[in-house]
Amino acid sequence: ELSYENELLGEAGLEQVETDAHGRVVRTINRNPSRAGYNLHLTLDSQLQKVAEEALGEYRGSVVVLEPSTGDVLAFVSTPNYDPNLFVNGIDPESYRQLRDSPDKPLINRAFYGRYAPGSTIKPIMAFAALDQNLDPLKKTYCPGWFTLPDSDRRFRCWRRKGHGYVDLHDAVEQSCDVYFYQLAHTLGINVVADYLGRFGVGQVTGIDLLSEPSGLLPTPLWKRQARQQAWYPGETIITGIGQGFLLVTPLQLAVATAVLANRGRLVRPRLLRGIENPRTGVMARPAEKRSKSIRAADSPDFEMIVEDMVAVLHGSRGTARASGRNSPYRMAGKTGTAQVIGIPPGSEHDPAEVPEKLRDHALFIAFAPAENPQIALAIIVENAGSGSRTAAPIARKIMDYYFIERLRRAALSGRSRVFG
Repeated sequence: ELSYENELLGEAGLEQVETDAHGRVVRTINRNPSRAGYNLHLTLDSQLQKVAEEALGEYRGSVVVLEPSTGDVLAFVSTPNYDPNLFVNGIDPESYRQLRDSPDKPLINRAFYGRYAPGSTIKPIMAFAALDQNLDPLKKTYCPGWFTLPDSDRRFRCWRRKGHGYVDLHDAVEQSCDVYFYQLAHTLGINVVADYLGRFGVGQVTGIDLLSEPSGLLPTPLWKRQARQQAWYPGETIITGIGQGFLLVTPLQLAVATAVLANRGRLVRPRLLRGIENPRTGVMARPAEKRSKSIRAADSPDFEMIVEDMVAVLHGSRGTARASGRNSPYRMAGKTGTAQVIGIPPGSEHDPAEVPEKLRDHALFIAFAPAENPQIALAIIVENAGSGSRTAAPIARKIMDYYFIERLRRAALSGRSRVFG
């Protein structure tokens, strides 16, 4: 509301009167009636928003759903939430204190203000960087379950402790092999990695039509030197390549990056405002279209290759989210992610069940569908919920099943069926 306060506010009415000595109105001198503010029409799909909220359930987290072709925000969910009616007539101090001091932070809109390590959800972007830098996608890297830098004994672990064996680019995306992307980040170098992530909007403001949008954090040696007065280390490069370390994104930024993949390289600015209606005339003015920019020519085969890699995540025999893609009547393209909240010392063993709940890994998932002609793109972050494949991907399946099956079924029953390509 604050972003469009001037449009919503309207004008207060004024009546100028003459009264007698007892305060009784004798005559009206002038009257200016009040004028209602403009009506805002939003891009949000209220039913989709409800489905996304229900899919998140009791988890702390966020879901952002975009229409990739336009940037329209279809769902913008943050949980836990609160009853806004508490503020209508002024919230009492005790109720506000409970909201403010709650460890679950319901007053923070996680979709907009939350900042998280993206984890493996950036691996499709890293894959694009590899192809754009003319690296051979068929060249295999051996994954024994760990990676070491030259002249170093420190082991950087793969999530699959026993390793993936020999993997090429397609295998590495489908199975989310950390070792492949450690090696890729080391080969490219941090400045090239940061450049490609930035092209997809990672760690940067999206330009959405809301005030005070926060940035994420796209780390570089220059940033570290200026912010921390410290040198950049090679180990920080390779963990950036799997979405860890200093790298931070908001759920909205992650959804925008997903839309770029869905658009095969076209970056659109997200928007919540569909139009502003004049209540007196009924005329609705639509906001000016913001120019999109292309990362690469739309007919580039690189994006089609990456989309197929992401399809394999859900529909391939070894895909990390294959359980969520099983028996789907439409093809999804996606990527799982798991982001550490605390660092695990190299070589140490731990039982995730024994880690305090607030220190457990975040679960992430990005996806778009249908893969051939995407109608929606989404990003999901579930705090302290562990694996993205076990927690976040099933949430995405529920949202997409509603959008492509239940929603169209309801529309057909009401005689308002729409055909999607």
